[in-house]
Amino acid sequence: MTSLAQAIKDEARRRGFVLAGFTTPDAPPHLEVYARWLQEGRHGEMAYLASESARQRRADPRLLLPECGTILVLAVPYQSTPAPAPPTAELPGGRVAAYAWGDDYHDVLLPRLKSLTAFIEAQLGRPIPNRWYTDTGPLLERELAQRAGLGWIGKNTCLINPERGSYLLLAEILLGLDLPPDPPFSADRCGHCTRCIAACPTGCIRPDRTLDARRCLSYLTIELKSAIPAELRPALGNWVFGCDVCQQVCPWNRRGAPGDPAFAPRPGVPRPNLIEALSLDPQNFNHRFKLSPLRRAKRRGYLRNVAVALGNAGNAAAVPHLAHTLEHEPEPLVRAHAAWALGRLGGILAHHALTNAASRETEASVLAEIGAALHTLNDKANVPPPVA
Repeated sequence: MTSLAQAIKDEARRRGFVLAGFTTPDAPPHLEVYARWLQEGRHGEMAYLASESARQRRADPRLLLPECGTILVLAVPYQSTPAPAPPTAELPGGRVAAYAWGDDYHDVLLPRLKSLTAFIEAQLGRPIPNRWYTDTGPLLERELAQRAGLGWIGKNTCLINPERGSYLLLAEILLGLDLPPDPPFSADRCGHCTRCIAACPTGCIRPDRTLDARRCLSYLTIELKSAIPAELRPALGNWVFGCDVCQQVCPWNRRGAPGDPAFAPRPGVPRPNLIEALSLDPQNFNHRFKLSPLRRAKRRGYLRNVAVALGNAGNAAAVPHLAHTLEHEPEPLVRAHAAWALGRLGGILAHHALTNAASRETEASVLAEIGAALHTLNDKANVPPPVA
């Protein structure tokens, strides 16, 4: 079986998986940490993580495939440095997490997993029970990757490989086959470094190598489907989909390993023009982000994030566009965040737009945001001058 294991690893690398290792389907070693994380509600609105069936399957991968004897864990790198963005006349661009610059990794990796499974079956000369996933099933992927020798789980909660860093996408194939497991990656090479913890915009990274998703920018801009908490909106800066801050500051990513060509940046995605993005109608949104991870936020979530980023940009050129959104946008969630952005930017035009909107708006959540924005602007207008 050792020669078969090596043949599988070699074939995996030919298919773009730069890291490959085998582990057993035993219970993950940090299952109690995960259970406590759920109990504390740090998964936010991601209810699918907390269902009883999902908990049981993460605790025992054999519930996904009873015949499972081996889990093949794989990793693909993605690009972390985009091409320089052209200068914009009006505003700086937004920012998108690097994994989402190119094609959706589900669309790219699942066919590779299928073909790699076919290769394994061809080597054996018979079909074998199998299931394959890439962030699509109830598995603790990073735990499995660490146990398969691919790297260690860093303080920023990412899997880190000493040669490849942390800009990695993980995938797994559960096999009804017994192959020798690889030794786990037992070293913790974070040492005393706390750069990721210090750099996190919202302080969401916890000391037990978990994070409070309710404060994480990736969660807030992708998974959260409702309003972003007002107190956290300034921390978004110009992030409109995901966040890479904890990876950008990590010393293990200094080498800048090349990414898989399938995830090469699409034009305009890494640094989107915020004003242009705010005007995307449903048809244009679907066309622009076809086969892109940005679909996950949906149009209303993406435009919600864009409105917040425009409010944080501090450029008055955004005010007419936000005012138009507040008047004409059909999605209340987007209108609400446009109102917040107008209140943050301020000025006569913003005040006028908010006042007019207050007289015609019927949605309670939007009216509340308009009222809060007007209150903010009125407070600013009544602030006494500083004492000389």
